[in-house]
Amino acid sequence: MSDTAAIAEPDRATTPPKANLLLGVLVTSAFVMILNETILSVALRHLSVDLNVSTTTVQWLTSGFLLTMAVVIPMTGFLLERFTPRQVFLTAMSLFTIGTLISGLAPGFAMLLVGRVVQAGGTAVMIPLLMTSVMRLIPPERRGATMGTITIVIAVAPALGPTIGGAVLNWLSWRWMFFIVLPLAVIAWGIGFAYMKLDSETRSVPLDLLSVLLSAIGFGGLLYGLSSIGESGGGGLVPPWAPIVVGAISLVVFVTRQLRLQRDDRALLDLRPFTHRPFVIALVLAVLLFMCLLGAAAVLLPLYLQTVIKVSTFVSGLAVLPGGLLMGLMGRPVGRLFDKFGARPLVIPGSAAMAVSLWLFTTLGPDSSVYTVVGFHMLLMVGLGLMMTPLMTESLSILPDHLYSHGSAILATLQQVAGAFGTAVFVTVAALFSNGPPGVPDSSGLQTSFIVAGFIGLAAFATSLFVRKSSGATAEAPAVH
Repeated sequence: MSDTAAIAEPDRATTPPKANLLLGVLVTSAFVMILNETILSVALRHLSVDLNVSTTTVQWLTSGFLLTMAVVIPMTGFLLERFTPRQVFLTAMSLFTIGTLISGLAPGFAMLLVGRVVQAGGTAVMIPLLMTSVMRLIPPERRGATMGTITIVIAVAPALGPTIGGAVLNWLSWRWMFFIVLPLAVIAWGIGFAYMKLDSETRSVPLDLLSVLLSAIGFGGLLYGLSSIGESGGGGLVPPWAPIVVGAISLVVFVTRQLRLQRDDRALLDLRPFTHRPFVIALVLAVLLFMCLLGAAAVLLPLYLQTVIKVSTFVSGLAVLPGGLLMGLMGRPVGRLFDKFGARPLVIPGSAAMAVSLWLFTTLGPDSSVYTVVGFHMLLMVGLGLMMTPLMTESLSILPDHLYSHGSAILATLQQVAGAFGTAVFVTVAALFSNGPPGVPDSSGLQTSFIVAGFIGLAAFATSLFVRKSSGATAEAPAVH
C-alpha cells in the first residue's frame, strides 16, 4: 500500500470541522470550470460562420476540451500523491484563468482552440480532486448525499452552459462567454488561496513520461481519427483509420505499462480498481451515461433546435434549462436514497427512463414543437439524475482508501473520453447521413444520430441489471481476481 493511504483519516465517523468549507470551495470552483465544457455548444453554428470553418471542425472546441481533459486526468492520481491539494488547486485555477483570457482575446479559430485546451488542462484536475476529497473527508453513511452535491457540478453546469451561451449570443459577442467567466475564475482562485488548506501527506512519486506520452497518443489518436471521418469523408491526406489504429495500440501499451509499474506503486494510473466488479459495472454505466449527456443532450439537441426547427441560440439554450435544473435538484435527494437503499433500486429505473427518452428523440422532426423537446429532455434528465450520484458513489466506495485518487482519476478520465467520443460520433453520423450540403447536419442526419443514442440507452439498461444488490453505500464486495 502506498503512503497516500495515510491521507485518509483513521476515524471518519464524524465530518472534520473544515470539511464543508473545503468542499464548498472545490464545488464552487469546479462549477465555474465545468460550465465551460458546454457553454459553446449552442454557438457551434454561429462560430462556424464567424470563424469560417466547418461544423465538424468547430465541434473540436467541445471535443478538444473534453479530449484534453481525458489526456490530463490520468495524471491526477500522480499529482494528488506528489503535491498537496492546495498546490494542485491553485495550479488548476491558474491554468483555467489563463485559458479563459486567451479564449476571450483569440483572433481566430486556432487561438480559440489553444485557449480551450489550456482551460481544459486546469479543469481536468478539479473533479478528481473533488471526488477524492469527499471520500477522505465524509463518513461512508453520508457520502451519497454529499456526492449528490457534486452532481450539481457535473450535470447542472454542463446543462446550464447552453442556456448561458445562448443568452450571451442573443445580446453580445461570443467573446463575452469568456469575459463573463473570467472574473468568477479570479474570485475562485482568491477564495481557494485563502481557504484551501487540506491536511495531507505527499510522497516523491516519479512521473513516468512514457506513460504520459502513450496516454496522449492513445486518446488523441482515437478522437482525431473519428473526427476526421466526418470532416473529410475519409478523403483526407491521412486515412481516418490510421490515427485510430495508432491510438488503440498506444492504449494497449499504456495499460500494459501501468500493470507493470503498479507493482512498485509507480504507475501513472493505478489500474487495480478494475479488480473490483462493482467498480467496473458502475464505470461502464457512467461511460454510456456521459456519451448521451454530453453528446446527445448538450450537442445534438441544440443543433436540432437551431438547424431543423430554426429557433434562436437563446431559445435553444432555454429549452434545455428545465431538465438541467431538475437533474440538479435531484442530486442530494437521490444521494440520500442511495445512502439508505443502495444503487440498484435507483439505477435500473433511471437507465430505463434514459433509454425511453432517447428513443423519443428519434420521433422529432421539422414540425415538432420546442415544448415537446423540453418534455423529452426533462425525462432524459430524470433518468440521468437517478443514475449519476449512485454510480459515482458506488464506484468509489468499494475501493480501499489508497486507491481513491486513482479510482476517481479513472472514473473522470473515461467520463470525459465518453463525452468526447459521443460528441464526435453523433456529429459525424449527423453529417454523414444528412441530405444537405456536406458537413451541415439536417433533420435526417440528426434523426440517425438519435437512433444511435437510442441503442446506447438500451445498452445502459441491460448493464444496469448487473448492478449489485446492497443495503447502502457502505456495503462491501469482494475483488475480482
